[in-house]
Amino acid sequence: MEAAARSFAREDTRPLRVYFEDEARFGRMQNPVRCWAPGGFRPLVKLQRVREYTHVYSAVCPKNGDSFSLILPYANTDMMTIFFREFSEYSKRFRVVMVMDGASWHKSNVLDSFDNLRIIHQPPYSPEVNPVEHLWEHIREKYFRNGFRSSMDELESDLSNALLEITLDTETIQKLTGFYWTII
Repeated sequence: MEAAARSFAREDTRPLRVYFEDEARFGRMQNPVRCWAPGGFRPLVKLQRVREYTHVYSAVCPKNGDSFSLILPYANTDMMTIFFREFSEYSKRFRVVMVMDGASWHKSNVLDSFDNLRIIHQPPYSPEVNPVEHLWEHIREKYFRNGFRSSMDELESDLSNALLEITLDTETIQKLTGFYWTII
């Protein structure tokens, strides 16, 4: 972390922030989960086996609860480049150290070309050290539990609304992602 922070030019005096980044896949294929119902009543939960997906790219700053998300159609280098370009513009007032996993689309040389971003990769096979994973759990539990969407447009609209609500609630993001070792 310190090496990444020192890699910025000495004359760059913008404040330093640490963000954690991850992607999640959301789609119309879902499995029903347990839910409460009064005795003697069996709840009906619609089930769909349509396989359509979209991806959410998010970066969160556990220290202040700031977040930035984009809904993009695929998880690949091109989409990651779009995310980084937009995030770099969003955070241009800061020097940012971005912590992310070692997915193949995270290792493109194009991602190193942003002057206000430095990347640190997590150890392999360690999703539990990325606090953004807790954001995905929260979204799936609160906004997508036993839901039925008739189209991808409906799913993306619901996803946009959920992300907007969460982005405005910095306290929830801090609670979900603010582990003692992430606050630097």
